[in-house]
Amino acid sequence: MAYIWRLFKKLFIFSLVVSGILIVGIGYYIEFQLPDINALSTIQLQVPLQVLTRDGKLITEYGDKRRIPVPYDKIPPLLVQAVLATEDQRYFQHPGIDIPGLIRASLILITTGKKIQGGSTITMQVARGFYLNPQKTFGRKLREILLALKIDHRLSKQKVLELYLNKIFFGNRAYGVAAAAQIYYGKTLDQLSLDQYAVLAGLPKAPSALNPLANPTAAKKRRDHVLSRMFEVGYINEKVYKTALSVPVDAHYHNLQTQVKALYAADLVHQQLKQMYGDDVDTRGFLVYTTIDSHLQEIANQAVRDGLIDYDQRHGYRGPERNLGSPNLSGMQEWEKILNTIPVLGGLEPAVVVDMTSQTVTALRSDGSLIIIPWQGLAWARPQINANFLGPRPHKSSDIVKLGDLIRINKPTNQNWRLAQIPKAEAGLVTLNPMDGAILALVGGFDFQYSNFDRITSAERQPGSSFKPFIYSAALDQGYTLATVINDAPIVVENPTDNSLWRPQNDEKRFFGPTRLREALIHSINLVSIRLLDQIKIPYAVGFAQRFGFGPSQLPPTLSLALGTASVTPLQMATGYAVFANGGFKVVPFAIDNIRDNQGNILYQAKPLTVCGDCTTPDNTHAPRAISAQNAFLITSALHDVIQHGTAFEARSLKRNDLAGKTGTTQNQVDAWFVGYNPDLVALAWVGFDQPQSLHEYGATAALPVWMNFMQVALQGKAEHVLNQPTGIVSIKIDPLTGKRAQSNDPVAQFEYFMTPYVPDEDKRPTATAAQPGDANSAAAATPEGGLY
Repeated sequence: MAYIWRLFKKLFIFSLVVSGILIVGIGYYIEFQLPDINALSTIQLQVPLQVLTRDGKLITEYGDKRRIPVPYDKIPPLLVQAVLATEDQRYFQHPGIDIPGLIRASLILITTGKKIQGGSTITMQVARGFYLNPQKTFGRKLREILLALKIDHRLSKQKVLELYLNKIFFGNRAYGVAAAAQIYYGKTLDQLSLDQYAVLAGLPKAPSALNPLANPTAAKKRRDHVLSRMFEVGYINEKVYKTALSVPVDAHYHNLQTQVKALYAADLVHQQLKQMYGDDVDTRGFLVYTTIDSHLQEIANQAVRDGLIDYDQRHGYRGPERNLGSPNLSGMQEWEKILNTIPVLGGLEPAVVVDMTSQTVTALRSDGSLIIIPWQGLAWARPQINANFLGPRPHKSSDIVKLGDLIRINKPTNQNWRLAQIPKAEAGLVTLNPMDGAILALVGGFDFQYSNFDRITSAERQPGSSFKPFIYSAALDQGYTLATVINDAPIVVENPTDNSLWRPQNDEKRFFGPTRLREALIHSINLVSIRLLDQIKIPYAVGFAQRFGFGPSQLPPTLSLALGTASVTPLQMATGYAVFANGGFKVVPFAIDNIRDNQGNILYQAKPLTVCGDCTTPDNTHAPRAISAQNAFLITSALHDVIQHGTAFEARSLKRNDLAGKTGTTQNQVDAWFVGYNPDLVALAWVGFDQPQSLHEYGATAALPVWMNFMQVALQGKAEHVLNQPTGIVSIKIDPLTGKRAQSNDPVAQFEYFMTPYVPDEDKRPTATAAQPGDANSAAAATPEGGLY
């Protein structure tokens, strides 16, 4: 008996030693071999990148996972209770692992041979979600258990629960409870009801099978189970329980609620962010505040959309997108399904013609409703024979469409429904703050969903006559004046490479003789511009143009440069005109104002070079001077007259005296431009085809209306702001024929601005009694803008 007792004591001691070694080993493994869980306190969850306007309105977000991290104290207690009642009832009592749950799962495994239950606590799910793979192996389960013990020891219960509720997947790209609330109910967490909390709490078990959108019956059954568990453990009373059970499952998919359409600007910002922070920028939860002004952006969107639709309708109707056959009740239900697969582009909805009278069309919309298009919305649709020739005017609806035609429709504000079509041409508009280069609005095309190519920042096009102000500015820099007279007469230029001859023309193939530079710029006279460039020398003009931000490779070293044969982006053109608008300073366009983390801490703040015209000693925070203040004032004075008397005279309808600008049309009317400004705003409109072909319209017809529609609203209620006349500028009466200083008693003398070093001498000729017919002043006044040749 003594022997057995001694043996028992030895086995007991041995067991204690082995157990101690095992405990020490497990402790060592937990402490040093398992991952360091200290990072959980500050872990960065994958949160999508959000791009906002400068006034905080959401443009879009990037990232596959929609997640809105919320701290524990912002998570409603009812939601916490719903989760605990279903997932881990003893959460606040156990040390990270639930021994009864593990034993129960083990017994089921032993008796059935199947891994039906894992006995995982919320802490174990956090360990698995952050550190382990989802494979169901005994080794992974052991690590999961040990990690859960370590996590529970280091972190508070509230912190672990916060991690869990922000990490788990709820289906439909929703990660975390806040994102799930937005996607399924379009609400914030504090706006949900008990039954909705129960739906969310039931989802993590099987986000696809129990999804309230895909399987509402299964979702309701799971919700009711969650509610019954809450009732059983005493979180809710019987009355609340039964009331929640009676509520139908009302989940619906809620897409991202963007507030401003500025996807071209967002895409530009997105690319810049990747260069700054790398390709993982979409998951780091950045809040990017752009320079985009939400009000100006919406105006720009509308101006481009309306301008393109108007241009497109001026060139006729190309017919329906396709025909879906004859209408019947079952067919209309199928048509509704088809319509729901077709995107709305530029505000133009898809619809199907289901009925007609002689002068009305009834169309089915994607929501199943029927609308009537009256004759006023149909009469424009003359058939397009080609881009410049239209067929006969329609007299009845059947001249335009047939039953079953898939068409586009739109409803302008306060108007009836109209027949429409997706424009083939494209357009863009950009507006800058000329004092610092901030991009305030950017529209790179008709619709980003239709084409994501940004024509403002990426398309290099010929600017045509809108480039002429840079040539004239170069001439002023050499001592020419706006009163300098150059002969508008034929010119022939030989190409030494192939001995061919270039015979440039004014648009109407007329010549006006001696013409002052102001008049030549106002009326965009080609031959004067070519002769001027020839006189100031091409290399000088090319070098001077680079002061405005153009690269040397973009500027052809030929006389055709005077007619705008450079290859430049619209953004470069707008930046170049900003030099005139701000009094002569070169600003750099930028679209990112600041970048913040999801806690609101500023990670980056833009520090643009700003215009400081009154500074006596500008420093490196100020924009460098590109041209003199006097030069900028004189060009602005001439471009002001482009609107008052020249190719952009239609803009006089804006009834403002502080606007200046220039039209541009390239050879064969391939590109149409208008760039205009005052000291507060530079705006550029461009219209053209992606695959170059003739618009059959000038810049004054195609692009100027887009610019006008934008500026009319953008400047509404704003006081006029005229560029101040700088020192060194004087106003002198001149003879309009010679450009010389007029005699004091000259009845036809006109005032002109001059830089003080270049004031002209007095004209000694006899005093004229009136402007002679056919002189440069009267003839040029009727000259339309010239094309490229």
